[in-house]
Amino acid sequence: MDRKEKLNRISLILLSLFVVMLGYGILLPTLPYYTERLALKDNLDADLVNFHIGLLTSIYPFFQLLFVVVWGKLSDRYGRKPIIICGLIGFVIMQLLTGLATSLTMLYIARIFGGIFTSSVIPVSNAYLSDITSKKHRTKIMAWSGVAISSGVIFGPIIGGFLSQTDLHLEYSIGQLHLDRFSMPFLFAAILGSIVLFIVMKWLKNTVRVHKLFAKKTPFRFTFSNHFVVLLSLSFVLQFVVTLFETVFSIYGKDELGFNSNQVGIGFMLCGSVMAVLQPVFASYGEKLLSIKKQIALGLLIAGTSLIAFPFFKNEYFVYGLIILFAAGGAMVTPNLLSAVSLISKENTGRNISIQSSSNSVGQILGPILGTWLIAGGFYYPFILSGVITLIAIGLVYLLKRNSQN
Repeated sequence: MDRKEKLNRISLILLSLFVVMLGYGILLPTLPYYTERLALKDNLDADLVNFHIGLLTSIYPFFQLLFVVVWGKLSDRYGRKPIIICGLIGFVIMQLLTGLATSLTMLYIARIFGGIFTSSVIPVSNAYLSDITSKKHRTKIMAWSGVAISSGVIFGPIIGGFLSQTDLHLEYSIGQLHLDRFSMPFLFAAILGSIVLFIVMKWLKNTVRVHKLFAKKTPFRFTFSNHFVVLLSLSFVLQFVVTLFETVFSIYGKDELGFNSNQVGIGFMLCGSVMAVLQPVFASYGEKLLSIKKQIALGLLIAGTSLIAFPFFKNEYFVYGLIILFAAGGAMVTPNLLSAVSLISKENTGRNISIQSSSNSVGQILGPILGTWLIAGGFYYPFILSGVITLIAIGLVYLLKRNSQN
């Protein structure tokens, strides 16, 4: 494969990652309002609105957890492209169902459907990138994957907030479907997803299938080395801490710091921007200064320390500064973890990255639940506890170092 062909393939994969995460970002500022409107329309108690917001948030990664390994195994057998296409089709249908929903039931169906199918896109796309890159450039390419994901999270909330406030005076009902201004962000995501789907179907080439899976029937079971278990544990901790922070910060900013929605939004934008900018920097130049294991340990140290310090500073600029530090630590850890997982086994790359994605999903489910529960005792608890957990996870890096030598 020549350089131009490889760059074209990488660009198409990054485009797929970006559009899926753009859809996720679009949902962030609109889900509370959208859920409230549908809940009141269903004559539900207003006190249950927050419960449904939380459940709709967690049900998506829950179904991703159930299906992500299956998609990874199928991609190892049939190639990455068909699985990515399935995920993009599911993404488009999810956005349409969400944008035209007339009840909470339809919204739940859309979230479940999306969780099942879009769970294929990120891990299988990362497996595709792993397939076409050398070990030498693996960390750098995984960092660009992180940039595409972070960029979607940066621009998604801006687009979602803007389109949901457009004064289009639209309100149409067709059978069980409903169209109004809250539908616009999701219909935009569906249209954009359809364009990307067409481009991927037409121009992305499939990867080489693992033919030995056809030669003999292999049992659908997994074996884990100690090295892999440590990597999964680190992935879980990172996602647990990140999603706990995302959930708690929006409440902390509103209730404790007196931030308005724009100030809270600036915090999330800073976090996503720092992740997008620094991941390729650390991936390109980090190994010239520190080994992958030392980068992971340092990143965890920076992130954990900033979390512990977070509730002790009330000044807006100090808060933003700590968010930047937290994101910088995460940017140092994320691409190195992905690269380490992808290097374990060439034949089972899709399966391994999908298992890592499952570990991420568990963290994404538990982080918001524990974070909102701890808030009842005070805002200090979720930040300090998550910071301590992050620092303890540094000990896993030493186990990783020992296991990697075996």
